[in-house]
Amino acid sequence: MMASLMRWARRDKRGAISLLFLVLLAAVALLAPVIAPYAPTAQDASLTLAEPSAEHLLGTDDLGRDVFSRLIHGAPATLYASFLAVAVALVIGVPVGLVAGFVGGWVDDVISRLIDTLLSFPAIVLAIAVTGALGIGLTNSMISVGIVFSPQLARLVRAQTLIIKQELYVDAARVFGASLPRILWRHVLPNAVQPVLVQVTMLLAIALLAEASLSFLGLGVQPPDPSWGAMLARAYQYMEIAPEQMYAPGIAILLTALAFNALGESLRVALDPTMRHR
Repeated sequence: MMASLMRWARRDKRGAISLLFLVLLAAVALLAPVIAPYAPTAQDASLTLAEPSAEHLLGTDDLGRDVFSRLIHGAPATLYASFLAVAVALVIGVPVGLVAGFVGGWVDDVISRLIDTLLSFPAIVLAIAVTGALGIGLTNSMISVGIVFSPQLARLVRAQTLIIKQELYVDAARVFGASLPRILWRHVLPNAVQPVLVQVTMLLAIALLAEASLSFLGLGVQPPDPSWGAMLARAYQYMEIAPEQMYAPGIAILLTALAFNALGESLRVALDPTMRHR
């Protein structure tokens, strides 16, 4: 397995760099209390909006809190938000797509019309509406984002299921009397995993941006807890007098989203023989 990973890394340097960046980011998130030089809520009233220095590598915010420490402590919340949203989308979207594609008939018609209706709304507007129903907070806001993402996954899985259910091994499973859940779980789902895996990496990037947007609007992480979106929202209030406050969380969000996207593109090429050949 290690040899295969090394061959992939040599062949696709962009994917390897993206994966390395995300692994390092996960390590930083896990070790945040050890790495961060200050507590995320520690304040120093004498150093508000201070410029970068040896004591505070990225300066301090309007309450005298170390920006570098808050950036590190914000990584766990940001990654948690992204993976929670995608997990909710998988739990809802994959079963719905499997049932719609395999059963067909009026069931497929009803589910397809519902998916089309949900996809017609702007995603962020729908997420704000669902967050309002569930309540403000990081977990509720990202559950809302996951619900909004689920129609996209359902449509993708449905399309794959429509193709896979025509295969001979699925007909053989029917002849041998396999139940519908067993056919879907053992024969259809494993063969629909590849495009879903690629879509998941793309959705992780979008979920990261959605968390930043919702926290920017005050619907995600609540003060004084740090997240990159919340840091960006607070820095925006002082953009005219301290624009450098926006750089750290903005660049962190940008690089992480790009890493997820690049990894997804690399997976798409690696899993598709025709793309790999080109």
